[in-house]
Amino acid sequence: MGIGILGRKVGMTQIYDPAGNVIPVTVIQAGPCHVLQLKTAEHDGYGAVQLGYLDKPRRLARRSERGHVAKLDSKRQRSRGAAGVAAVAKAACEPKRFVRELRISPENYQVGQEIKVGVFAEVAAVDVTGTSIGRGYSGAMKRHNFRGQRASHGVKKVHRHSGGQGSSAYPSRMFKGKRMAGQYGNARSTVRNLRVVRVDEENNLLLVRGAVPGPSGGYLIVRPTNKLPVPVAPE
Repeated sequence: MGIGILGRKVGMTQIYDPAGNVIPVTVIQAGPCHVLQLKTAEHDGYGAVQLGYLDKPRRLARRSERGHVAKLDSKRQRSRGAAGVAAVAKAACEPKRFVRELRISPENYQVGQEIKVGVFAEVAAVDVTGTSIGRGYSGAMKRHNFRGQRASHGVKKVHRHSGGQGSSAYPSRMFKGKRMAGQYGNARSTVRNLRVVRVDEENNLLLVRGAVPGPSGGYLIVRPTNKLPVPVAPE
């Protein structure tokens, strides 16, 4: 699987293909991203490429964030330089608002390299990961699509309640994962195998068929899908 990219959800719209069919698409502002760090199995125990997206003003960035992307003068750096310790490569860019690691081989990448949406020019489908829209504390009907209780025959003012939970003398507790009322949304979600409809390299836009997690403006991780293509039946 090739490199991925970070971006933001712009919104949904629809376009027409050459045959005149309507295609619902999500517009993603994908990149440009900078390679901030390379993780190797020898040094870190695993291989990964760390990407950063969207510049963060230096006045809002912590010193650790600024030092992660550019060399800062400090007593520790001077002492390490005097001892002959090689300086860690820096991306020499602005601090980033959205930083994520992609578990891929770092062999073909360099710190400071810029990744643009053009890497998806030959990609047929992608997996998009984001944070779903938070809906707060919700009941069982809204959260799990329960049908609710009957509207008659003794049911009084509890029509939207979840009803009995099945606990008795044994096991005298609730099992983990029981579908009940609670926090709905605001969780990491991935939509897989979305077809790439268009790649606009000039405006750094990626159009994919269908919906992706999160609100407009939410951060996304876009990677080539790891699902096998649908086999075509022989004629």
